[in-house]
Amino acid sequence: MAARNLARGIVLQSLFEWDFYGKKTDLLGIVKRNIEEFAPGFSEIDFALKLAEAVEKNIAKLDEVIAVSAPEWPVEKLPIVDRNVLRIGLEELLHSNRKEVPPRVAINEAIEVAKTYGGLNSGRFINGVMGTVYREIGEPDKKDIIDSRTDDKAIPKEKPSVKKDTKKEKAE
Repeated sequence: MAARNLARGIVLQSLFEWDFYGKKTDLLGIVKRNIEEFAPGFSEIDFALKLAEAVEKNIAKLDEVIAVSAPEWPVEKLPIVDRNVLRIGLEELLHSNRKEVPPRVAINEAIEVAKTYGGLNSGRFINGVMGTVYREIGEPDKKDIIDSRTDDKAIPKEKPSVKKDTKKEKAE
């Protein structure tokens, strides 16, 4: 998976450049140039191109998700690295094939890319936003983990209801 991590880094660098210049250039051309320049012989070219293309196609939706999930941080005011790490991570979390990129992998990879390329608190910020979105969409891989267990009784599918112990009940 190190190649995929490199692909995400290349896509991030390409999105950074594209975003910095007002999204007026050819994103896929930037990705191809960056692969040729920084990763000759790279094995995950298709993955990088598909990811960049998907982010570009869904950018309005991704930015809307960011705005809702981090309302105190307007998207255009976010550091350019954090903004684009979130776009990549959310694209993978929300639109990728879950067998290819499970939700927890999408979150973890976004955090790692943020720690590598972002500021001191980027990892925590990305973790918070990605975690919020993950919970909003219903934590999809938790169900997959539970369903894959052979003993369904070992892990309850729903949280057991807990009756609150009150003073009145103790008196009775």
